[in-house]
Amino acid sequence: MGMIVITGTRYDTVLEEFNHRKILFPEYGKNREQLKDFVASLTGDEIIVTASLELIDLLLGGFEGLVVYSDTGKSLTFDEAYGLRKYLDFDLRGGQIGESSKVSVLFVEGKTDSKFFKAAYKKVFGFREARKRVPANLKLIERLFERDNYELVVRDGSYIAVIPSEGNSGVIRNLGNFLRAMEVFEFRVDKIGLAIDIDESREQVMESITGRLSSFSHQKSGGKFIVGGTSVIPLLIGAKIELNPCIEWQKPAVEDFMLAVLQADGTLEKIERAINILCIDLKRKLRPKEVIYLAMAAKKFWGNLEGFYEMTIMRTPRWKMEKILRRGGIYEVMQEVIP
Repeated sequence: MGMIVITGTRYDTVLEEFNHRKILFPEYGKNREQLKDFVASLTGDEIIVTASLELIDLLLGGFEGLVVYSDTGKSLTFDEAYGLRKYLDFDLRGGQIGESSKVSVLFVEGKTDSKFFKAAYKKVFGFREARKRVPANLKLIERLFERDNYELVVRDGSYIAVIPSEGNSGVIRNLGNFLRAMEVFEFRVDKIGLAIDIDESREQVMESITGRLSSFSHQKSGGKFIVGGTSVIPLLIGAKIELNPCIEWQKPAVEDFMLAVLQADGTLEKIERAINILCIDLKRKLRPKEVIYLAMAAKKFWGNLEGFYEMTIMRTPRWKMEKILRRGGIYEVMQEVIP
């Protein structure tokens, strides 16, 4: 069976099932080196009752087993728990959720994508940043939003959390782990959006999503899926945006939308000569990100790429930004993600 780690407040009820096995209550307040020594002394078949996230992280990295949340009696594998800790900073100790708000979670591929979607929701759909108040149903990942690039926006009491996920596979991984967390810790969000580039074909992306959902009771409804009371909405980025012939295009990506924004505000026209000269000198087309860096220099913006995305979108007229999203085929789906 492997190791059992028990969290939550009703651990005594869960322990009744394991009275024949060795049960450990590690002393709290140990420093990291002492915790490492404790973990090194374990064989891997113990039952450990703990509320120390630092200890839990050490255990998840070195053993196989289950994390049992005693308040519900439900469990996660160590692999699932590790994914929740690493990518969502999820509090495996659980807690009282309280009254739920209208909340959607939008998993995106990377940090620049998260800035793009946050700024687009602010500019086009009238959202604003909501870092000072995290809704109760996101309480267990609340600390995420204290970091850069994890975004939380609100409009009329409805929240959208935009979370980068390290590529297409990361979006699918976070979907599965987040759905499992909702089962085990008994909370819910209204909608989960999946912003994914179509690398090869729409069918392959949808197969990846349906494959991940196969371990959950779900049904398909139009272009989305229903899991319990939550809608899972694929937001597939698949439009080809025609630009300067010296700009390379390999597959649809959020970068294409940024280039379209730069085209709309006249920046690409201003740097067209530089693009053409570099294309000749390098004997190849320029990659979208290289063009964006040229645009940053032309605008005398010396911050990072994520900040440039946000600044550029927020300075673009709303009607132009909406037109770009509609032309790229994602405006309606972005609207559907709103809870």
